Amino acid sequence: MEYLKLIGGLILLIISGDFLVKGSVAIAEKFKITPLVIGLTVVAFGTSAPELIVSLQAAIRNSPEIALGNVIGSNIANIGLILGITAIISPLRVSSDSIRIDWPVMMGAALLFILCSSFGWITRIEGLIGFALLICYSVWQIKKARRQDPVETPETIAATEPKKKISLGLAILCIIGSAFGLAYGADFMIDGATVIALSFGISERIIGVTIVAFGTSLPELATSVSAALKKQADIAIGNVIGSNIFNVLCVIGMTAVIKPIPVDWHAFRYDFIIMAIFSVLLILLIFPFRSFCQNLCQKKLISGNQLISDGRLARIGGMTLLIAYIYYIYTLFN
Repeated sequence: MEYLKLIGGLILLIISGDFLVKGSVAIAEKFKITPLVIGLTVVAFGTSAPELIVSLQAAIRNSPEIALGNVIGSNIANIGLILGITAIISPLRVSSDSIRIDWPVMMGAALLFILCSSFGWITRIEGLIGFALLICYSVWQIKKARRQDPVETPETIAATEPKKKISLGLAILCIIGSAFGLAYGADFMIDGATVIALSFGISERIIGVTIVAFGTSLPELATSVSAALKKQADIAIGNVIGSNIFNVLCVIGMTAVIKPIPVDWHAFRYDFIIMAIFSVLLILLIFPFRSFCQNLCQKKLISGNQLISDGRLARIGGMTLLIAYIYYIYTLFN
């Protein structure tokens, strides 16, 4: 029964998140909101709704290890699993903005998360600060994007691709139905995960950073793999970095505002270190080798290489991330 709850809750979360996005986009379009703003706000929020609802429900039901594990594990899975698989399917081009701006913001959010957690609590004040930082970052991103040529992201593609028009009434029903679906899906998933953890003698922390985190990251995985198969994999890194920023500043921020989150620092210290290592590993696989490979190519010592070249995460980088993620999961259960 617990397995049915876990799987059923996961499926309900994914379906409800999809309907929330469709309904929200339809309403935004009715009020003449531009596709860019829809993509960077409404759709981005909708795709991260499963993580938010799961962490919020877990915190309210006194399962802070699942709430924290969901976000930490999701951030690790986004880089190790999602980018790893996507880069193996199709090497990823990395924009200069992702290197110069978005990655430092992601790293800063991760370090802020670790710092606040090291004191044993994430308080309402800290949650408010994180959420305020997210709003400032989102507003700045929208203003910057308006000054530049339109850039494709999974969110803007979802907001602008041809689709059947949804009536206002149906859009409202989609949002109401998805809200119930997200709530019940999160409830079932947490129930199932908690009982399974207890029955196998596994901590809620490990269930949170593995099964729950993997489940809430499935929408991003499906989006990135689909983009890679369509030869649009260039958008994946920006999507993952944005999702990691949102997970920390919004999911943890809003959860802490509603209910401060107690942190067992000694239990989660390893996971926080791994999250930071994966964030650093991502940029190490892209940035330091750029000039080296470029010089080699110019001297015609190598050509058409599959190493990490200028602004690219190649297949060998994807394999490195995926192997590192598998090893992390292995260490948790051993």
